[in-house]
Amino acid sequence: MLLLAEVVLIAVFSRAEKPVCQQYGTQELLQFSKEGDIIIGGICSFHKNPIIVNPTFKVNPGHIQCEGLHPGELQHAQAMIFAIEEINNSSEMLPDVSLGYKIYEACRSMPLSIKASLDLMNGQEKGFITDQPCNKSSSVHAIIGQSSSTLAIGIAATVGPFHIPVVSHFASCACLSNRKDFPTFFRTIPSDYYQSRAMAKLVKHFGWTWVGAIRSDSDYGNSGMATFVQAAQQEGICIEYSEAIFRSNPREKLLKVVDIVKKSTSRVIVSFTSSLDMEILVKELFIQNVTGFQWVGSEAWITESLVASEEGTKVLSGAIGFAVPNAEIPGLKQFILNTRPSNISGNTGLNKFWESFFSCSLTPHKDSTIEPCTGKETLEGINNQYTDVSELRRTYNVYKAVYAIAHALHSLFMCGNGQGPFHGNTCANKHNIEPWQVLHYLANVNFTTRNGEKIYFDKNGDPAARYTLINWQPNKKGITIFQTIGLYDGSLPEGQQFIMNDIRPVWAGDQNKVPKSVCSESCLPGTRKAIEKGKPVCCFVCIPCAEGEFSNTTDSVECSQCHLEYRSNEQRTQCILKNIEFLFFGELMGILLVTFSVLGSILTIAIAVIFFRYRSTPIVRANNSELSFLLLFSLTLCFLCSLTFIGQPSDWSCMLRHTAFGITFVLCISCVLGKTIVVLMAFRATLPGNNIMKWFGPKQQRLSVLFLTLIQIFICVVWLAKSAPFPNKNMNYYREKIILECDLGSTIAYCAVLGYIGFLAATCFVLAFLARNLPDNFNEAKFITFSMLIFCAVWITFIPAYISSPGKFTVAVEIFAILASSFGLLFCIFMPKCYIILLKPEENTKRNVMGKISSKSL
Repeated sequence: MLLLAEVVLIAVFSRAEKPVCQQYGTQELLQFSKEGDIIIGGICSFHKNPIIVNPTFKVNPGHIQCEGLHPGELQHAQAMIFAIEEINNSSEMLPDVSLGYKIYEACRSMPLSIKASLDLMNGQEKGFITDQPCNKSSSVHAIIGQSSSTLAIGIAATVGPFHIPVVSHFASCACLSNRKDFPTFFRTIPSDYYQSRAMAKLVKHFGWTWVGAIRSDSDYGNSGMATFVQAAQQEGICIEYSEAIFRSNPREKLLKVVDIVKKSTSRVIVSFTSSLDMEILVKELFIQNVTGFQWVGSEAWITESLVASEEGTKVLSGAIGFAVPNAEIPGLKQFILNTRPSNISGNTGLNKFWESFFSCSLTPHKDSTIEPCTGKETLEGINNQYTDVSELRRTYNVYKAVYAIAHALHSLFMCGNGQGPFHGNTCANKHNIEPWQVLHYLANVNFTTRNGEKIYFDKNGDPAARYTLINWQPNKKGITIFQTIGLYDGSLPEGQQFIMNDIRPVWAGDQNKVPKSVCSESCLPGTRKAIEKGKPVCCFVCIPCAEGEFSNTTDSVECSQCHLEYRSNEQRTQCILKNIEFLFFGELMGILLVTFSVLGSILTIAIAVIFFRYRSTPIVRANNSELSFLLLFSLTLCFLCSLTFIGQPSDWSCMLRHTAFGITFVLCISCVLGKTIVVLMAFRATLPGNNIMKWFGPKQQRLSVLFLTLIQIFICVVWLAKSAPFPNKNMNYYREKIILECDLGSTIAYCAVLGYIGFLAATCFVLAFLARNLPDNFNEAKFITFSMLIFCAVWITFIPAYISSPGKFTVAVEIFAILASSFGLLFCIFMPKCYIILLKPEENTKRNVMGKISSKSL
């Protein structure tokens, strides 16, 4: 017997020493659970904050304590349970398959979120019988949670290596789109990348270029604000300040942020914060009486009723921002009202809320002053975040997340042999489904909800970016309502993504006018922006555009140059055609020049008529009447050629005016030169034994005039052939007008024409000067000398006057030179003869004309 007892004792102690599987950690935080063929996990934060303690670790520290109930999170959990029950009762979705759930409390704590995810992966049992192995597959096939981006990052990073899909209904941080770090993460709320860019476009849409920025010091706030700042810079928006807040910051930090807001010059504040952080900030702003700012909010708080408290209504009046589109979930209201607390382990999630709603105790103690619950309590008269189903923006995302997982599971169970997506076209083992298989089908879901919304995920696990534009507007009772004033659809083309409705927004301070928030007033058309050194690009001064430049838009960065034929108006807002300037017949100067030109022509013709009538008189015959008539003809042409310089230049007028001028003047000077040579020859012929006149008779005179004129004609022909004059728009001399002028084409040819005329005139002047004292009573050389002196003086002074005269005055100077030199020749050579012919006929005798002066005068 003793031996038998020893054997039994040894066996007992040996059995007791065998390892027993036991959960590592603290008390379980499972709030709601139900068994099923497929288990969907859930992680919510039914409390707002964990209680911070400093354990000594001398005893078991126990589980983390939480404070501050969050009814909204409870509604999310009930929506998840409602959707699962709805699917279980459906004959179309997952027939013969029951869905179960396990929903854990995480208390907005990263450690608790990670612990909950580990519990969901490994089960929650405290221990097993000694002969059961300590390994088992994951107890859940997908996890829904959390509302916070930071907590969702912890969950996704924890379960990601085990290929368990995580679907969040409100974690919108753009960082979660990184498939390398979070390969199993999905969400039913758009990424903040799209919201941040949409907020920048919204700010630009209302003309706000100078804004302040406040963010939560978390992954959600930091990532979202970083994207907003980048997008704002692209839109030309400047950030005056950017401050971070967090609910656990000391009050001094919060006061510093409030002080920055009070001293800021920007009137618009972009807030990328969580609802809890915003709630704390609003309370401090209310205490400091900081109101009148236009707030632009992210979806995390813009529809949060806790933020829209009495303080929030005063501080955030007229706030505008993006929210997840609202929706209805038929039957959810009644489901929530019918829920009752439970004392069954793993389903006590409603108990604390119930006690809070009705101020009673479900587990009364002898020393407690709180009345025990009667069991007759009803939620019918309770109106809070838990029972209110008018704003189901976040809750509907939970509902969609459950249906997305259900559709993935439905596709998995409907897989036919030989048509599967896995290796060898196989399907999943429906009796042993792995989470990675659910993950494959979840990435490819594509279905339409009862509300007509298409649900699908892109390659990063993100849905399509759609937001409603919310505006805080007071109702008749002064209570803030979240009024939808528009829609943002990121799938639409650029510039068409905002779809506004007919509801007029209410702005900060209950104003109907869009507030202004700029660092510098807009630069009006006609000016350009110039950035002030050391200041942001939105702080600038407005500089008027320079002459010849314009800007026709507000806040133009630079002035545009007008085309050469245009000039800017006085306001520098547009370019107008420059005034075209040329010497035309209708203006005073043109009329005067035409009058003198015609008068000179008439006077020349009149003298020709006089000479023709008295052609047989001695004074006409003695002065080479043939050359005189040819000279009068050439002078007439000289007077008339000045008319070609008046009027709008054209190809023909430009070629005609210079060539006609050159040829007629050479013809004129040639005749004068011929007359001078005749005078000299005639004097030499009167000397005894001199027969020189036979070498310069009428025939030679004609040939000399023709030869000298042909040389000028040859120069003009070469000029026209090589580089003819052409009309030109001179836009360099004046900025405000265009000078229509004739470009010389070849300056060398023009100088050759003038030089040849000058050579003949100089030769004529020298010869006439030599013959000025010849002994005839009527010596024509004296008058030729004087005429050539005037001619040369006019054309010598013409050169500097021509060069320095602007625009049409250049042409007027040239015409004046032509007329002055022509009148000089006409008056000096022919007027003395006309005087004798008409007024002193007694002197018009051969004796008087041919009489010799005394030899002393020689």
